[in-house]
Amino acid sequence: MVFALLGNRSHDSGLALGEITGTAWPFLLGLALSWLLTFSWASPNRIWPTGILVVLGTVTLGMTFRTLFTEGGAQLSFVLVTTGVLTLFLLGRRVLSDLLRRGAHR
Repeated sequence: MVFALLGNRSHDSGLALGEITGTAWPFLLGLALSWLLTFSWASPNRIWPTGILVVLGTVTLGMTFRTLFTEGGAQLSFVLVTTGVLTLFLLGRRVLSDLLRRGAHR
């Protein structure tokens, strides 16, 4: 939702809840399916392979749903920005958790 909010804000696409949800739903569905397919809840802090697969699945499925079921496209620049932001958001927490865990064990 934060990703969609930032995107809608920067492109003047509307900040109402319905507009943000309309932008976010393909990626939220992609994220949910990726979590299910990777059993992410069993290893919520693993970067490899779980975290990487969740990012790739979210981007791939989200872009597919966006292209097939909305009027949004999948221009290369959008795919690159989406991949970067979702990598930061979805892997960033895992990396931070790993660093904190390693620091606690020292």
